[in-house]
Amino acid sequence: MKTIPASFIDEPIAVEFDVPPVREKTPVCPQRFTWRGQCYTIVSVLEEWVDYARRGRATSNMTPAHLASAARAGSWGVGRFSFRVKVDSGQIFEIYYDRAPKDADNRLGGWFLKGERSISDKPER
Repeated sequence: MKTIPASFIDEPIAVEFDVPPVREKTPVCPQRFTWRGQCYTIVSVLEEWVDYARRGRATSNMTPAHLASAARAGSWGVGRFSFRVKVDSGQIFEIYYDRAPKDADNRLGGWFLKGERSISDKPER
């Protein structure tokens, strides 16, 4: 099933796991998330991927060889775990976990709702 962006949101969400991930900074897809006071139950994971690329100033603090290695395997506080999910209402969302710590008190990073997607009626290639 091909989906296309319907709306860009990029807001924090609260997530719930039936079984918490073994490693909090390398999570699996949650079972539920709450956005703007509404709880959504994830019924299926359509796609998932990891992006360890460094952005902004973080690209200049490593040698090219180490930068390439970090892009493959990750490094502390860098990376996103993304999930394209279908929820109980039938909507399709893209959510992600950003490993970047927000401050000294929140070193775990956070979950975000990137946006809503819709099913494309154009044939897949």
